[in-house]
Amino acid sequence: MIDEAPCTATDRRSTAGRRGTRWATLASVLAAALLVAGCDALPPPAGAAPLRYRDAVFATVKVTKDQQYGSAPDLKSKPVALKLDVFEPSGDKVAKRPAVVWVHGGGFSGGDKGTSLEASYAATFAKLGYVAVNINYRLLSHGCNGSGGVTTECYNAAVAAIHDGQAAVRWLRANAAKLRIDPTRIGIGGSSAGAIVATGVGIWADQPGSSGSPGFSSKVGAFVSISGGVPGGTFVDATDAPGELFSGTADPIVPYQWSVDTAKALTKAKVFNVFKPLPGAGHVPVDKYADLFTSQSQYFFYDLLDLGHAAR
Repeated sequence: MIDEAPCTATDRRSTAGRRGTRWATLASVLAAALLVAGCDALPPPAGAAPLRYRDAVFATVKVTKDQQYGSAPDLKSKPVALKLDVFEPSGDKVAKRPAVVWVHGGGFSGGDKGTSLEASYAATFAKLGYVAVNINYRLLSHGCNGSGGVTTECYNAAVAAIHDGQAAVRWLRANAAKLRIDPTRIGIGGSSAGAIVATGVGIWADQPGSSGSPGFSSKVGAFVSISGGVPGGTFVDATDAPGELFSGTADPIVPYQWSVDTAKALTKAKVFNVFKPLPGAGHVPVDKYADLFTSQSQYFFYDLLDLGHAAR
């Protein structure tokens, strides 16, 4: 099993690096020093309140709905218009802001950005000072349940959704000037099927798909997975984004072992990760852990996107 120990402020700083050289710094530090593997908690970033990107410094949010970020074929080869909602802090004047993509769940057969848990996360992060987007993606399965194994249909649906998530990241970079986004500070997160998509985007940037905005990088600086991961830690290598994974040990939908495997694979590849097992919990247990998911995601993105050095 992965060693479960609280992360320290030193651990977090050792993985963050500086803008422009962050990925090179991350790689060299992790290769040369002890990797804190499977940390299960992050303390709040230091700084007097209110601290932008850690604290809610904006009271209201501007939402621009149904922006098309790409197009890709469905199972009958008909084009599907891929759309997202943009959440921005009202009245914000900062020129280069971090961004985060949120991805809903639904077994790759249902769910919608407008009614998802992730819509609330997008609003929460916009109040911190981010530009947050909440996406729809292709739903190409009749319902997937990882506890019964991965069918060909579900595998193909997951890959298509990951490619759509990558297109959303590229769309943010393509529109960075218009949206006042820092293209070097983009993260992604989601729950259930959305967590699988977020994980896939974090670890599979070398297979970008063709859902939209070609010519821009699909890489993210960090990913958050709530009841997700990938079976066997598939596709993980040393070039991947740091990840934070939450998983209930009694999850009947997406097996707990998927998060364990993903965290282990990231650790083996010397990629920083935070793994938080939720003893006895089921699938996406927001009834008990909503505050944990929110606060830890905030701290994780703050650290791994190096927001202590971001524009304010």
